[in-house]
Amino acid sequence: MIIVLKPKVSKHEIQDLVEKVESYGLTAHVSQGTETTIIGMIGDVTKVDPKQLEVSPVVDHVMRVSEPYKLANRAFHPEDSIIDVAGVKVGGDHLALIAGPCSVESKEQVIMIAKAAKAAGANMLRGGAFKPRTSPYAFQGMGTTGLDILLAAKEETGLPIVSELMSAEYIEEFNEKVDLVQIGARNMQNFDLLKEVGKRCTKPILLKRGLSATYEEWIMSAEYIMASGNPNVILCERGVRTYETYTRNTLDLQAIPVIKRLTHLPIIIDPSHAGGKWWLVEPMAKAAVAAGCDGLMIEVHNDPEHALCDGPQSLKPEKYTELLKQVGEIAHIVGKEIK
Repeated sequence: MIIVLKPKVSKHEIQDLVEKVESYGLTAHVSQGTETTIIGMIGDVTKVDPKQLEVSPVVDHVMRVSEPYKLANRAFHPEDSIIDVAGVKVGGDHLALIAGPCSVESKEQVIMIAKAAKAAGANMLRGGAFKPRTSPYAFQGMGTTGLDILLAAKEETGLPIVSELMSAEYIEEFNEKVDLVQIGARNMQNFDLLKEVGKRCTKPILLKRGLSATYEEWIMSAEYIMASGNPNVILCERGVRTYETYTRNTLDLQAIPVIKRLTHLPIIIDPSHAGGKWWLVEPMAKAAVAAGCDGLMIEVHNDPEHALCDGPQSLKPEKYTELLKQVGEIAHIVGKEIK
């Protein structure tokens, strides 16, 4: 249930309503936009009579929210959220460009790719230090050493770091070293991890969509993080599993307008994991920007033929540079800026 206030309501009047909401044993969530202020009521609202709230002279109307997610719901927060990742804005008219290797392999490799990605226009560096792999015999990442290598690349380039967290055991280390904490597709419904990330992680969260997750399931996973205390969530569409076997996954570009209609959270697209083929990355990246996404996460590798992980879907730096020139033109048309 949400309370929509009339324009020009004072802070004192808002606080009075918050206290009234809390007197029902509910949690009040205040969202102040440029024109409208909304108070969301979270909890068991069955005991609340909307008419008792609408008698207030500062209340415009009260409405029920039918969706199970509240904090992520656009009804609770009508304006787009803009998430700050170490100075890089994600959302609104900003276009985030995240690039780097699937996995950290060596210091020289990551610094070389980071410099090339930044020169092309990327504003964040991705790299997997801990890798979830289908096979227990596949390369699992360099762990803490990999995070230290990413830090060295950040010192060289200034690019904020994006890396995947697989266990709550490493949250403190990620708080110290990583700027945007990724929760991978396979952990999207690891609810214990989501709650711990919400409670203990001080950095923004990049939440990837599960391989077969519906929009509501995906948003509810974001709700777990937000309800646990971390409001800074960015969603990432990385393709879903369908009956098609030619591509690694099927990129769902409809997710962009749907997520923007249902939530206020930014959404970025990962075309690398979607198609699984490097030559699919360019058309899908351009289509995603044209559809209004808030960013792209693309795998870039200097020697994809010998990559330890996901080489076939990685772009070489020169290809990435060419792509960003075209992406910049499309972004300008749809009102996005690369900063």
